[in-house]
Parts: sequence; structure tokens; C-alpha cells
Amino acid sequence: MSKAWIGALTGATVVVALAACGGGGSDSGSSGNAGNGTNGGGNGNGASAPVAASAPAASAPVSIPQSTLANVQPITVTTAPGLTRNMLTTSVTVCAPGTSNCATIDNIQVDTGSHGLRVLASALPASMSLGAVTPGTSSGGSSNTGTTSAECAVFGGGFTWGTVRLADVRMAGQLAGSVPIQLIADPAVPTTPADCAATGSPMQSSTALHSNGILGVGLFAADCGSGCANAALPRWYYACTDGTCAASAQPVASQVTNPVSRFALDNNGVVIDLPDVPDAGAVSVTGSMIFGIDTQSNNTVAGATVLKANSQSGFVTTTIDGTNFTRSYIDSGSNAVFFSSADLTQCGYWYCPASPQTKSASVAGSDGAARPVTFTVANSRNLFSSVNYAFDNLAGIASNSFGWGLPFFFGRRVFTAIASRATTAGSGPYFAF
Repeated sequence: MSKAWIGALTGATVVVALAACGGGGSDSGSSGNAGNGTNGGGNGNGASAPVAASAPAASAPVSIPQSTLANVQPITVTTAPGLTRNMLTTSVTVCAPGTSNCATIDNIQVDTGSHGLRVLASALPASMSLGAVTPGTSSGGSSNTGTTSAECAVFGGGFTWGTVRLADVRMAGQLAGSVPIQLIADPAVPTTPADCAATGSPMQSSTALHSNGILGVGLFAADCGSGCANAALPRWYYACTDGTCAASAQPVASQVTNPVSRFALDNNGVVIDLPDVPDAGAVSVTGSMIFGIDTQSNNTVAGATVLKANSQSGFVTTTIDGTNFTRSYIDSGSNAVFFSSADLTQCGYWYCPASPQTKSASVAGSDGAARPVTFTVANSRNLFSSVNYAFDNLAGIASNSFGWGLPFFFGRRVFTAIASRATTAGSGPYFAF
């Protein structure tokens, strides 16, 4: 549940790493891109797999509902606020539930490392009113007294704060009806709780967020799971009355939810399909986010290596240069490959070898299945000084984790299977490529 991304202005760079399913860095450059990646392990509360709302039971033989719905959503890497490189985005249509009062919001980041849709309140038209989610009752039976739910979503470089509201979410030919989303910087909760504000920089505007929102299509349906349903965890959910908010438990069904998990069909995961890019990068790249796994002819997992992820954290293990990084993640919301290397020249928080260096690693799932991966690290200063925005050889520094960010996705079909949802390769959570 995490991601990192940066911007580069005239070669000055910032690295921000994740607070959820990965480790991190900080920023000290002249261009300040905050990183994303929802709470999870960063708060000491790894995401837990929620009950799948419409998951078929995994049995032999596996029966997976088939679909003929349009399931291909265009995605792109192009110019982004703050000259942010490797920012994968799409457009999402948000509607007041059950109505035709809809707005299509462009420049929404596509993130396989977080869960749920988060949209800036300023990106929605003033005429659109989304119903608030009412705080629920904890499993201990104590009722929350607040009237509106809000959430602090903690990312590597900061946080988003806002209410939890219900919206119909439309992409391609799919509808997630009345799904909980986070409305960032909602005027209904103008004051950020102190414990949330202490987590980093506020990402409450398109300038700070470098997008109009985040579409989390990661390994889990709900962004926190049973932990938040059973207790009022710090820096997660809040019950708010008249703008005053206190930590609160939140039922799984009322948590910010991966919209894909709420589709009627094609609801067991996504495939990110991006073309390769030249060594020097590309000005822009267009690809596809395909909904579903093994539900149509365009999303079959056969032939890919399946790597089971940790059922609580979503981590896999990456081994490189004799070191095992058990906190490893595959994350389209991170705009570089982030890891620790003693033999690569560093420029601030980035690697900048005099000539491109080839590195070999192995990625293993929790079941022991593994696949080798070879990648290249180029000189970050040369990349940032170009006019290009998409790079498959950009790498930054992380100390205790390994992040396969967007460079990993170029030239591959990468599957992200949602926990407890059946596929022909078994139930999620898993990555496959």
C-alpha cells in the first residue's frame, strides 16, 4: 500500500519514499514532489484482506465469471505538474450515486500500491454533492458519535486529509456503484487533526499532489481492513462533528475502497500494459489498464510468473547483490526503482552512474516462486535534463526496502490480483508478470 514519486526541475530532484508497504527517503531538492502510498505498514498497521464482496469461491475446478463488458481504460505518462517524471495517470468519471450528475476528472494517478479513489474536492464541480459516510460502530459495540467520516491517508512524503463520501465511479464500461472515496481538502473538515498533520507535508492541492487525485488499484479491496474495523487506530479514520474530529473505528464496508473490487464483473484485479521506452526516455507513453484477470480474452494470466504477496502487508521479496529485501513492492505509483546500492554513484537522493549500469535481481513470492529481473540504472541528471517524461532506467535511493516503481512496468504486462478473489492461478493477493 505505498508509493513514491518525484519531480525534477532543471535537473534538481527530490525523492520521496513510501510509508506503507515500503521504506523511504526524504526530500531536499528544489522541486518538491510529495510521495504517495496509503497508511498500512507505515502506521504499524499492515493492510488486512477484507471479505471479498463478490469473490467466487476458489475451488477445483475454478469457476470465474466471464464478462463481455468494455474493460480497457487508457492510461498515459506525459507532462505533469511540477515537471514530475513517470507519473502514470488516467481519467475517472465520478457521479452522485444513482444520478446522471457526473464529472470526468482528468490527471488521476494510477497506483497499484494503494487502495481506493481519492479526489481533490476542488476538482469536482460545485453542483455535485456527494453523500457523507456516517461513522460506524466498532466491533466492541461502542457507537461512534460523529456525523461524518473522515480519513488521514499517510503517504511517504505527506498526507491527504478529507471526508469519506459515496460516489458512483465509472471507468471504461464498468461501474462501481456507491463506493466510498476520499474527498481531499473537503471544506466540511477544514482542520487537520494534529496526529495526521505530524506525519509530513499536506498534499491538499493539485500543486502539492501533482495530480487531481489518486486511483488506488492495489492488492486489497479496502484500504485498512479489519484493523480499522476493530479499533480506532491513529492516523486512519475519524468521526467528525461540526468540523471537530476524533479517531474512530470504521467498518470495512465503509472504508475507502478499490473501485475495481466493486465492479459487477472483471472485479478480481487489474493488468497494467505499457510499451517499452527507449533508453533516453520518451516525451509521452500511452498504454492500457485492463480490468479483471482471466475474465476475458485480453486479461489471461497464463504464461506469467505468479508471485504470491504477503496476505497482510502485500510485500514480496527482492534479492539483489546478496541482500534480501523482504519489504519489496511492485508499485505503479512510484516513479523510479528505489533500493540501496553501494556501487552506484549517488547524486542527492538519486543514482547517477557515469554510464548506464545493468543490475540483476530476483523477485520471490511468499510461496517461494521467483523470477529473475534485469534492469538498467542511468544517470538521473542526464534524464532530468532532457525533455522526456517517461523513463525505464530511473532509480533512487531507499535504505530498507526495494520498490519496483513505474520503470518496471514499461515493456511488461503486470497483473495485480485482489486478495480473496479467484483467478486460474489461485486467489490473490499476488503480482504476476
